[in-house]
Amino acid sequence: MRSAVVVGAGIGGLAAAGALARSGWQVTLLERADRIRVDKAALLVWPNGLRALRALGLHAGLSAIATPVRHGGVRRPDGQWLAQPGVDPAREADLPVVVHREDLHDTLVAGLGADIEIHTGVAVRSVRANAGERPAVSDGRTTWEADLVVGADGIDSMVRRRLAPESLAVSAGCTAWRAVIPWYRAPRLPEDQPVGGETLGAGYRFIAASLGERGSSGGSVRGGIYWIATATGAPRPEPPATQLVLLRRWFAGWHAPIGELLAATDPEDVVQHAVRELRPLPRGYGFPAGTGGFVLLGDAAHAMPHHLGQGACLAFEDAATLATVVHDAVPGEALRSAVDAYNRVRRPRAARIVRQTRRMGAVVQARGRLALRARDAALGSLSPRLLDRAATTAASWRPPRR
Repeated sequence: MRSAVVVGAGIGGLAAAGALARSGWQVTLLERADRIRVDKAALLVWPNGLRALRALGLHAGLSAIATPVRHGGVRRPDGQWLAQPGVDPAREADLPVVVHREDLHDTLVAGLGADIEIHTGVAVRSVRANAGERPAVSDGRTTWEADLVVGADGIDSMVRRRLAPESLAVSAGCTAWRAVIPWYRAPRLPEDQPVGGETLGAGYRFIAASLGERGSSGGSVRGGIYWIATATGAPRPEPPATQLVLLRRWFAGWHAPIGELLAATDPEDVVQHAVRELRPLPRGYGFPAGTGGFVLLGDAAHAMPHHLGQGACLAFEDAATLATVVHDAVPGEALRSAVDAYNRVRRPRAARIVRQTRRMGAVVQARGRLALRARDAALGSLSPRLLDRAATTAASWRPPRR
């Protein structure tokens, strides 16, 4: 039987492990943490991510827990519109959904099946990628070898360090905070203050979306109001309660309902995220070796800032593409060729999205009086063009055929 080791049990690793197991692979999943878990926030899944999940056989589970997100426009902190809300009805299919990470995690874990061998508390410390031997990884005590090794171990990937040491994780110059306010604590907002859209200030950004509807959880069993705040600078070392005090201070005076949302947030709701990226991108995402080889997936391959919300979507694309290209490949030349095919398909795609994300980052993180004036004057046409281009790129992706 063909065998695979998946290093990392984040959403990309879970998706890849489940897909390989469902297609007849013997899969071992290694996770550094003491248990498989996820944070308490939410995320956006764009149409390309939905297509990837459909290709992985997980779309039905996601559709039951996802809430559609409408284009809520872009405003300044004083509430003035920079880009009006609304979207061409013909582009409705290009809009994302929002899903609680814990709900998504449950769906992915359910998709693993009963035959996957899972090891937690495993910190991979070495990688064996010799031409005459089967690919393998080791934590210094135990060695796991297989025909295929999937490096899905995040931005600090040990697998990537061994295969593409030129690619380094560096700060993207900002920090993000995410939270879901459960409905029982969420403020009741006037009808003229719908939740949605984004607000841009001088190095600050605030986005909010409804996760289900009040009175029920909608599709999600963990409904509420999701928000994400971004600020230029390094992560804060203070405890969550102090971080929340700082967020309330930084966003004080911003238009409603931002203040109300932050006031309703408890410290245990808040998840801080140091925004980092890979520079340069790894020279390859597939490395043929031995009876098959190694592939990089998710943040291990293309960690990027969250400005376009494409990180998770690209991870799902990676998993769907990998499952397709190796579906019929047997160990040996056929599997090595499939690993090479994965690289040829995925790296150009990821590089294109990363370039668009960096362009949007220049808009989102603008600071200084002149830069802000130029951004605000141009945003009515510039931001929609960038977002439309990103949406078009996302919408154009289709899973490869077998």
